[in-house]
Amino acid sequence: MEYNYLGRSGLRVSKLCLGTMNFGVDTDQAEAFRIMDAALDAGIQFFDTADIYGWGENSGTTETIIGNWFALGGNRRERVVLATKVYEKLHKPLYGPNDEKGLSLYKIRRHLEDSLRRLQTDHVELYQMHHIDRRTTWEEIWGAFEGLVNQGKIDYIGSSNFAGWHLAKAQAAAKERHFLGLVSEQHLYNLMNRLPELEVLPAAQDMGLGVLAWSPLAGGLLGGNALSANANKKRSSRSEAELAQYRGQLEAFASLCSDLGEKPANVALAWLLANPTVTAPIIGPRTARQLLDTLRAAEIKLDEATLQELDRIFPGPGGAAPEAYAW
Repeated sequence: MEYNYLGRSGLRVSKLCLGTMNFGVDTDQAEAFRIMDAALDAGIQFFDTADIYGWGENSGTTETIIGNWFALGGNRRERVVLATKVYEKLHKPLYGPNDEKGLSLYKIRRHLEDSLRRLQTDHVELYQMHHIDRRTTWEEIWGAFEGLVNQGKIDYIGSSNFAGWHLAKAQAAAKERHFLGLVSEQHLYNLMNRLPELEVLPAAQDMGLGVLAWSPLAGGLLGGNALSANANKKRSSRSEAELAQYRGQLEAFASLCSDLGEKPANVALAWLLANPTVTAPIIGPRTARQLLDTLRAAEIKLDEATLQELDRIFPGPGGAAPEAYAW
């Protein structure tokens, strides 16, 4: 496994980030333990989670599973660069109206304490804002995070689902406080959703932020099984509509991957890794077998002809703004 620096920080993380969204949902605790052990054995030491994972009435379950795994010992916690998130409303309200979505100082501090308790640790390496809060001021938000950094409860701060101008405002406010601010942006980015190339990726590159790509396989459409007959029975009406819309592109992609002798999922991940602004795609295996199948992605080097063919199959927005839509 190779490692990248997380943005302009001095923190090194694995080129593949283990996403844990399935833990406690499609993946039980025993299999989650096997996945995390296999990840460490393969050199994947960057784990991503969120306080909301487990979903609905089970929100927080994923963090609890990870905490139970840390409790097994064997230096598991010491070997992991751990990232979690705050913003969402949990379904086990403790704080009345202050449980609503947002990034108040009140919520950030209390939700971090709850996450640390579930994770059975005293700190996280990367604490991420799960979404922009348009109501709370940056003075309050950065004040909350500064206090937690000074207490040693978090090391670095990241964002998720921010627009380019949100990143710019956040960093400008941090600079006024002589504070490091953001080191990463976690964003929806894959071959089928290249809109971030307009504003978010150029902003991240300019400000030295590492991009963590979530849903790198477009909800499974780029995983190689979307066109199979067996997948037919499991698809929702929404995914059926998406498949109908993108069938031609997916068939061309499958043909290209066949010519390369590689699995479509690994080619989709390798395409992300070929972008120097992307620190790591976030993979979300449901089984240890799926994790092991994904390791090949970190070894694939796509040549220029293949990258051009992927651009032809999945056209981007035309480059960075404003050149993409103006002179």
